[in-house]
Amino acid sequence: MVFIRSDEDNSNILKGGKMAKIKKAAAKTAAKPKSAAKKPAAKKPAAKKPAAKTAAKKPAAKTTAAKKPAAKTAAKKPAAKKPAAKTAAKKPAAKAAVKKPAAAKPAAKKAAPAKKAAAVESADVKFRNLFDAYSQQKLPFDNGYIVSSFFSETTAYSVYEIVTYAGVKEIFPTETGLQFTSNGKKLYVLVEPDTYQNKFQEPVSRSRTQGEHIPKRFNELETIIAKNQTRVMIAKEPDEIFSAFTILKPMGQNFAVVFYQLPDVYKSIATFFEKSLNIQRNVPQSDARKASQLIAATIEKTMGFKGEFE
Repeated sequence: MVFIRSDEDNSNILKGGKMAKIKKAAAKTAAKPKSAAKKPAAKKPAAKKPAAKTAAKKPAAKTTAAKKPAAKTAAKKPAAKKPAAKTAAKKPAAKAAVKKPAAAKPAAKKAAPAKKAAAVESADVKFRNLFDAYSQQKLPFDNGYIVSSFFSETTAYSVYEIVTYAGVKEIFPTETGLQFTSNGKKLYVLVEPDTYQNKFQEPVSRSRTQGEHIPKRFNELETIIAKNQTRVMIAKEPDEIFSAFTILKPMGQNFAVVFYQLPDVYKSIATFFEKSLNIQRNVPQSDARKASQLIAATIEKTMGFKGEFE
């Protein structure tokens, strides 16, 4: 059988189809809002909770952290400013005070070196070789101390002669040495080794040719016996020299030196003798020092420039 639909039926069918479509669309749209509502609902609580937590925690921490350092820095800054002001006030004053003396000190230092240099130059030259001093015209005419040595070539037997002079009228060379036209004094020092065979013989009686003689007896000598049994004999009194005397030109290891009349001349003579006795004559150091101090003291006491030597 064939059914013929009328226009109304078709319109109704169309309407029905449309309604069905509308209903389906409505159902879909109704379903969509529900899912959309569910999703935001799930998101909103998730967003609200972290937002509330972070907003509550982070700002609170930041504000407290900001407040505390602010208080500290505020406390520190004034404290830093006060010392800065104090130091700023003190430093300029100190600099100004230091600058003025600094300008004055260099001037004083510049003048001081010149004086010191002159003092050092004269202090360094304690003595000179006698014949070099004469040739260089540096031999003092007013006064001086001359030390000459006469060492044995075969033994440690030695004779030292210390001559003081003052008010020299003339000095001129001879075939054997230098002759002084002046009065003076002469002190003898004898060094006798332990191996010397004639040690019991008076020095005044000993051989002149061998250079063992000095015009003194034992009772006129101060004797120091060293640890190695070397005897150092020092005359208690010097001999007087009248009119003129001659200093022989040294030969071999001998020497003749002149000491200048300086404030520390006796100390210089003591140091000189200590080295000569110890190094050249093998006298132990402690004994050489003791003997040299006695020699210097005797020279100062009996041969100082007083009266006619002044």
